[in-house]
Amino acid sequence: MSVMEGVGNGEEPEVVAQACMLSEFSESTEVRALISSLPDIHHDTVSKEATIEKFVVIMDRYQEQSHLLDPHLEWMLNMLLEMIRNEKSPPLLVHLCFKFLYIISKVRGYKIFMQLFPHEVSDVQPVLELLCRQDPKDTETWETRYILLLWLSMTCLIPFDLSRLDGHLSTDPGLNREPIMDRILAVAKSFLTVSDKSRDAASVLVSKFVTRPDVKQKRLGDFLDWCLTTISQTSEMTMEGTVTLDGALQSLAQLFKHGKRDDFLQYAPTVLQCLNQKRIAESNQATLRKLGVKVVQRLGLTFVKPRLAKWRYQRGSRSLVVNLAQSSVTESVEATKPDLESVSLDEDYDIPQEVENVIEQLLVGLKDKETIVRWSSAKGIGRVTGRLPKELADDVVESVLECFSFQETDNAWHGGCLALAELGRRGLLLPSRLSDVVPLIIKALTYDEKRGACSLGSNVRDAACYVCWAFARAYEPSELKPYVNQIASALVIATVFDRNVTCRKAASAAFQENVGRQGTFPHGIDILTAADYFTVGNLNNCYLTISVYITGFEEYTKPLIDHLVAMKVNHWDGVIRELATKALHNLTVRAPEYMANTVLPQLLPMATGMDLHRRHGAILACAEITHALYELATQDNSSVTDFLSSDTIEGLKNIHQKLSDRKQYRGFGGELMRPAVCALIEKLSLSKMPFKGDPVITGWQWLIDDSLKNLHLFSSGARRGIQDAAVSALAALCHQYYQVEPGVADAEMQDQLVSQYLSALESPEVLTRCGCALALGSLPPFMIHGKLQQILPGLQAACKVAQKEESLTEARRDAATAMSQVCVAVGVCARGSPDRVLCEDNIRPVYEALLGCMNDYSTDSRGDVGAWVRAAAMSSLMDVTLLVVASAPELLSSDLVQRMMCCLAQQAAEKIDRYRAHAGTVFLRLLHSTDPAVPHIPHREELLSIFPLETGKSLNWNAASQAFPHITQLLRLHQYQYHTLLGLTVSVGGLTESTVRYSSQSLFEYLKGIQQDVTTLQQFGDTLLSIFRDNLRNDRVSVPLLKMLDQILANGCFDLFTSESHPFCVELLSLCKEEIKKSKDVQKLLSCIAVFCGMVQFQGDVRKKVLVQLLMLLCHPFPVIRKTTASQVYEMLLTYDDVIDDDQVLADVMASLSGTNWESDIATVRTHRNQLCDWLGVPRPTLAAKTSPQ
Repeated sequence: MSVMEGVGNGEEPEVVAQACMLSEFSESTEVRALISSLPDIHHDTVSKEATIEKFVVIMDRYQEQSHLLDPHLEWMLNMLLEMIRNEKSPPLLVHLCFKFLYIISKVRGYKIFMQLFPHEVSDVQPVLELLCRQDPKDTETWETRYILLLWLSMTCLIPFDLSRLDGHLSTDPGLNREPIMDRILAVAKSFLTVSDKSRDAASVLVSKFVTRPDVKQKRLGDFLDWCLTTISQTSEMTMEGTVTLDGALQSLAQLFKHGKRDDFLQYAPTVLQCLNQKRIAESNQATLRKLGVKVVQRLGLTFVKPRLAKWRYQRGSRSLVVNLAQSSVTESVEATKPDLESVSLDEDYDIPQEVENVIEQLLVGLKDKETIVRWSSAKGIGRVTGRLPKELADDVVESVLECFSFQETDNAWHGGCLALAELGRRGLLLPSRLSDVVPLIIKALTYDEKRGACSLGSNVRDAACYVCWAFARAYEPSELKPYVNQIASALVIATVFDRNVTCRKAASAAFQENVGRQGTFPHGIDILTAADYFTVGNLNNCYLTISVYITGFEEYTKPLIDHLVAMKVNHWDGVIRELATKALHNLTVRAPEYMANTVLPQLLPMATGMDLHRRHGAILACAEITHALYELATQDNSSVTDFLSSDTIEGLKNIHQKLSDRKQYRGFGGELMRPAVCALIEKLSLSKMPFKGDPVITGWQWLIDDSLKNLHLFSSGARRGIQDAAVSALAALCHQYYQVEPGVADAEMQDQLVSQYLSALESPEVLTRCGCALALGSLPPFMIHGKLQQILPGLQAACKVAQKEESLTEARRDAATAMSQVCVAVGVCARGSPDRVLCEDNIRPVYEALLGCMNDYSTDSRGDVGAWVRAAAMSSLMDVTLLVVASAPELLSSDLVQRMMCCLAQQAAEKIDRYRAHAGTVFLRLLHSTDPAVPHIPHREELLSIFPLETGKSLNWNAASQAFPHITQLLRLHQYQYHTLLGLTVSVGGLTESTVRYSSQSLFEYLKGIQQDVTTLQQFGDTLLSIFRDNLRNDRVSVPLLKMLDQILANGCFDLFTSESHPFCVELLSLCKEEIKKSKDVQKLLSCIAVFCGMVQFQGDVRKKVLVQLLMLLCHPFPVIRKTTASQVYEMLLTYDDVIDDDQVLADVMASLSGTNWESDIATVRTHRNQLCDWLGVPRPTLAAKTSPQ
């Protein structure tokens, strides 16, 4: 596919630059240096691999435009061959050079590259010798063997009789040397049975060598005999057998391709018979079937004379320049017909019977399950048909067209498309056949067959695009003119509406080819600019934007709309169905009458039909089109009913009742029907359909309520969609049908709805609570007026965590969200009625409830689910605060603002990136809010210096490395210190390596700064202790806090407190003792051991008490605790050398700690422990002191 000439809207210029900007081989200097460096680096594995990697990267850039290498191939080859021929080159270097040669041949293609090898007579012997010395089993050096075989194939072309190279073999009977002809054949045969790439090169060697005049005479029959014997005697059930068959078939295919027809014709029937007996077409191996097809088509070409069919269609000038010039000038360029008489004199000569067998096998190959086999068969059909008389060729075309029947599989359709493209390209599909072919191709462009949960057919659609591309090049514009509109519409439909990105790109490229070559496609250039190869990459863009532009051209309007209605509204993929309905909404503006009078009447029967997917798509489409018609009517100040007939309005109204009567809201189908009908309710309400007071409104209300109250009956994947659709439908329905006059609600409906949703907030079913909370949040203001004093307390109660209701997390989250929605809906008035607006009488409970949610840390099997509630509360606090500040800032008391900012600071220092980022964003939004500013923010000036406006915009809160250095600065501000440190505790003592690293780094930076400031350090210590006190035995905080304390003590941050019995140390010790009292939590105990060891640095009474605790832990019931305590105390004594003054005692203690097996039974361990107590001068603990359950 060609790269598009212009890039639409200037999008993605870099991609285009990458694709088509290579104009020469620019790395020649670098490559020269790499090749020159090989002798120096071949023995060093690392350098060798790096060099190969560099070379591969450079060469791979030219894979698409390998012709750019041509001027440089010779010097690269010469440099490498020079090293190979140098007798001093070690084997490793020789193999490395061959590896480089292989990489070049892979990029440029072996056919071009092998022609550059030197092929003097003097090269035959050395190359053969070197090849014979190789080990065919060495997997590391297969490139060497591959290149040597190619080189040998080249040297075989010397025009001398090979017997001259044998010297005088027969004169000396003692030296029984083989003739060189036999040696080369033996090498070729041996490499035809290896399992690596050199097998391919061996088949090339055979094709070049066996077709030499001297070898042909003596060895051709024998070699073919060997091949056929190998094929008939080898089983493909083993790996070796498959490899051997592969080699034999490859060599046959190459021989019949390169050999002269006269030499091979006599053998062809025998070969064909052998292949038929072997039944290669039924093999399990795709590569063998492909090679079988290759050989068969070569045999077919051998059976028929090589000649150009006189009846071929010839397009003549294929120059793009001429075609484009022609589109402005009307006269056509005369097709130049070459004189075929000289090429083919005997049009009707007898075609051998075997050709029929060949064509039959190729037609079967078109239906193979593997693409490579189908592709090879298609090329074979093209080649063979080109040599047949017209009648026989037409029979072949007829047979190919049989692939396109509805009984055939997608494989047959794909093979058929490839064959048609080949026939078209070669001029073998006469214009008279186009009337049969074009309709099939149009069908193939939309071929999509559902199988189970997925679909087949993207390859068929892609191949159909290839056919259109080939036809553009094959036919005169006048021949394709009758079909232009059909092909153009079908290609445009595939370009914008195909589900598969490769098919959209293929269709775009085929459309471009037709615009350039045919010059007759309507509005071709305009469409290409909008829908080029790159812009069609985005599916949403195709459906919702490009399609609207294209339907602006009248030739494409109806085909695109009809395709969506016929093929996409009922598509098996829900995403496509929904996109199609949105596209119909956008396209309505292009053909409103057509939509109202033709499309909607088509959709209404589908909307109540039996097929689930069709019904789902049709209901959504009816909703979208009606709403689009309403928007158009509004612009003309008319009603939507002016567009719609009474039957259509009645049909739209009856959809719900019909589905309800058929019980289609139940079960799996109900999961699709409910959101679809809710969307219909929403759109019909927004479109102001004249249904006020109609019984259908009651039915609609029932559906919404039933969906919200029974969410738990649906599968988890569908719940969210049903809930959102029902809530949106409720808001639109209330707005349109429950207002008696503007701003006044229908009192009966208002009472009914509010009371039923409030009572459902106490339902034991969590999803019912969620749905009804969001329903209350979505009510329009007139439905809330007069009920606010019932709604707000109801939502506030739903936000609280009751002991027995910890699992209702989602309900608390949605209640918090709904509370802010209700507040925003009714607005703020300082002196207003508490039943109608947010005012001084009801604002505090709202804040209390939301601030309560900020402390929701409930967890379940899904992890920290309380985070959902906290995030919703943060968003709600921001919305309510900004609302209040805008109209009545005096309602905000300083204590509420302070608590809110402190809670946000705590969340912004916590460990989960996403919620930290959310909190940070809300914090800065409130801090930087200026119009008007949020009042009473504590330390506002200092905060603005830490978070200036520019920082706020560039700071990435998700990245721990950026967030923590800023947030730890809040520790300096007295009012934020407690909450910030509480948040930091969880991060510093957490598990995530990056969070721990950056949070602790920032904390120690702060502590380093206050080392000498007694008052500030004292204040920090008191805050730390109060956090510990408030969260005693709350493992979420206390375990990370112990880990953090361990780090702080190890870093000597509390050196100022080492004086005799400092109150901080005494209090810390008693809290630690309390925390691990009767605890069985190993993690907590291990953290506490580390803290105790760190506290030994405090002098006096505290140290003694700490040692008592540690010695008691040496007799803990858990062996792992005893063992860890011993090793930690050992390390502690090494660190703090002032604990024991007497060196002898220290040595005894150390020996006991390290020498005792602390995991043995308690009685044994206790004697060692008591001995340690005596040495350390600490009273022996008695069993009465229970630090942990014995």
